[in-house]
Amino acid sequence: MTSPSPTRSVPELDAGMSKTLHHGLLLLRVLSEHPQGLTVSELADAISVHRTVAHRLVRTLEAHQLCRRDHQRRIVLGTGLVSLAEPVQQDLRALARPILDELAESTRATAHLLVQEGDSQMRALMVVEPRGALVHVSFRPGQTHSIEQGSGGVAVLAHGPYREGERVEVTEARAKGYAVTMGEVIPAVTGVSAAVPSSNGRAAASIGVSVFEYTDLDQLGTMVSRAARSLGRLLD
Repeated sequence: MTSPSPTRSVPELDAGMSKTLHHGLLLLRVLSEHPQGLTVSELADAISVHRTVAHRLVRTLEAHQLCRRDHQRRIVLGTGLVSLAEPVQQDLRALARPILDELAESTRATAHLLVQEGDSQMRALMVVEPRGALVHVSFRPGQTHSIEQGSGGVAVLAHGPYREGERVEVTEARAKGYAVTMGEVIPAVTGVSAAVPSSNGRAAASIGVSVFEYTDLDQLGTMVSRAARSLGRLLD
């Protein structure tokens, strides 16, 4: 069995850096790429340290609620990361607001920014309703649903590599560059979303619109893809 290791680019340790902090951050990065959790021995192998060192790192991160042990005693990310991420999400909302405003007005539809939470959920971080539209979809920020349902989650999954047994909608979204689902999160509502690209090649957010009726879904797909790329460029 191959030992886990970080798949994203890792900065090299130099004389001006803290070796302990470097290893602690590297440990968190490895955990973010293995949501099913890892043992202390697996973490030690992944970041190339002795098991005793990995144990001390885990204990320190546990004390700060940055990691925890699940019911199988495997190490997973902790809830303390949520509070650390909140200022970042505030900045994300500020950058996304004008893009969502423009998307909502140009499509006359409700625009939304969804972010991935953990390995299995998407959360509505921002929702912008079109001004003056007689009929539009309405829902509040903070709502969550499975990443396997709805165009926002499908778009994020499609941004990654092919997975055995994945939904056909994910495969189609990977080919088109945007996802389309119907009635999966809100009955009778069609969602069209595109993943927000990032410099590390992964996607943890999507921009999309929700509509009751729209005759040209390809046009909507082009518009949400453009909006997602615009936000991605601002985040680079």
